[in-house]
Amino acid sequence: MATRVQDDFYDAINEEWEAQAVIPADKPRTGGFSDLADEIEDMMLAATDDWMAGKDAPTDDILVNFIKFHRLTSDWETREALGTDPVKPLIARYQAFESFADFAKHIIELEKEGLPNAFPVGIAPDFKDARTNVLWADALGTILPDTTYYAEDHEQGKELLAKWRAAQEDLLPKFGFSADEIKDLLDKYIAYDARIAKVVLSQEESAEYAKLYHPYKWADFTALTQLPMDEVVQAMTGATPDMIVVPEERFWAASDQFFSEEAWPLLQATLIVGIANAFTSYLSDEIRVLGGAYGRALSGTPEALNKQKAAYYLAAGPYTQALGLWYAGEKFSEAAKQDVEQKVATMIDVYKQRLQSADWLQQATRDKAVVKLDAIVPHIGYPEKLPDRYKDKIVDDGAGLFETAEKFRAQAVAYQWSKWNQPVDREEWHMPAHMVNAYYDPQQNQIVFPAAILQAPFYSLDQSSSANYGGIGAVIAHEISHAFDTNGASFDENGSLNDWWTEEDYEAFRDRTQKVVDEFDGLDSYGAKVNGKLTVSENVADLGGVAAALAAAKRDDDFSAKDFFESWATIWRQKARPEIMQLLAASDVHGPAKFRVNVTVSNFDDFYTTFDVQPSDKMYRAPEDRVMIW
Repeated sequence: MATRVQDDFYDAINEEWEAQAVIPADKPRTGGFSDLADEIEDMMLAATDDWMAGKDAPTDDILVNFIKFHRLTSDWETREALGTDPVKPLIARYQAFESFADFAKHIIELEKEGLPNAFPVGIAPDFKDARTNVLWADALGTILPDTTYYAEDHEQGKELLAKWRAAQEDLLPKFGFSADEIKDLLDKYIAYDARIAKVVLSQEESAEYAKLYHPYKWADFTALTQLPMDEVVQAMTGATPDMIVVPEERFWAASDQFFSEEAWPLLQATLIVGIANAFTSYLSDEIRVLGGAYGRALSGTPEALNKQKAAYYLAAGPYTQALGLWYAGEKFSEAAKQDVEQKVATMIDVYKQRLQSADWLQQATRDKAVVKLDAIVPHIGYPEKLPDRYKDKIVDDGAGLFETAEKFRAQAVAYQWSKWNQPVDREEWHMPAHMVNAYYDPQQNQIVFPAAILQAPFYSLDQSSSANYGGIGAVIAHEISHAFDTNGASFDENGSLNDWWTEEDYEAFRDRTQKVVDEFDGLDSYGAKVNGKLTVSENVADLGGVAAALAAAKRDDDFSAKDFFESWATIWRQKARPEIMQLLAASDVHGPAKFRVNVTVSNFDDFYTTFDVQPSDKMYRAPEDRVMIW
């Protein structure tokens, strides 16, 4: 019997689709976002294969170099002949280090080459002055997706660690390691990993941005560690900084557990295993498939990408923005760009009205919120220009795949370090135009909508205005809402960490967002529990997004609440493997798609009147329990 919309709205709208949907063997899921991404993948594979064959090839210098690089990544004959040989000299370099002190002398050269060096320092905008890039001290990563997996009673964590070990036992012999060497390396790696897991931030902790900002004076920070911080940073930036931001305070307080002669045997083993794993995607097909085994186990994906896809994605990495511009030129019309720009303007106008009528806030806070809203910069479709560094991605005649990749890696590292103490480039996008996604950047107070998401099922000139508002309209308003979610609310109109709320108003905001936490917390997703705190910022953005998009849709004479809500349910339709859903429940700030639909719509009075939802129905939420923030 068909599911009633009043009992499970998501299933009622999507169950017919789900019964027919097939998850591709090389993917963990399919659905609204994924289907569109798969269509774009097919288009890009066909086009770029034609380019390699000399058909309709672009003459733009940057894409000409992409084609040369794609030919190298697609030359499987050479890749098979070389086997693991390109990596063996790198492994020997790590084996030759005699002590932590010896290794420390080589960190700079490893850093410049973009090779594993356990130096977790990067460059990002200063939270207090979002216009300037500063140093951030991060932490080393863990094998498992989150610190929660390391709890003694976490059975899935134990299973995944065993799968990781088994994957390494299959891979490492290909690099010439004996069984005894592999056992020793993996024992030490896992021991080192256990140390890291005890002190690094959990996903839930990492999701609270304002709590990550701990600026240290440079001298105070360098006193925490035996790493040669002064020498490395001086070599990479040409200067000694005066400060560094340390989100991972527990990790650096325990620095000697990771960077010392005592820790060296464990660190060396970790580096050796790391270098063997770092470049599997550049080697023979057998090594490539073995290298991805643990990742596929995490997501439940049965098959590796085929050779054609693997070669394309490897080649696309350094050229992703250039490929996005080409895609936008082919697929994104000026009419669609103008229409979406108009929708964004409408959404901001609606948001402004809703902010000004938020009677639970004092006028001073509302005014400041409107100032922030007015300062949001929308980017639609594609960036105006490519970053200058794309001109440097030149494939030298006669150079091989590994050699070219080394060059690109060194360029990328030099670029990252060159950003220190420089103004943030507010024109650069963090996504290419052919990616089916969108984002809000709290440090830049910008919303970005790549061309790829601006099409059906999210948006089409052929579907009703209300359906478009329930799709792309709600996505646009979702991104705007991030300016006022539990993270965005801490940043001002310039993107800087700045408390612009009155104390009473922020308390009222926290009360409302806690109700959102409570609505989602503990819901079951494929046997895993949803973490309401981890997902709160996205859930708040969904709530605000649907509210603003619904208000915008009502401005049209042909408004249809049915079209609106059904479109919202359709864009989130998804069929997924249990493993990926369990992984996401533990580590993703986004809630499961089904609850993003059902829990969100259950807070809207219009949903009840449109679909005649009664107290006896499973979708029903009592009026006093419905949450509305923006």
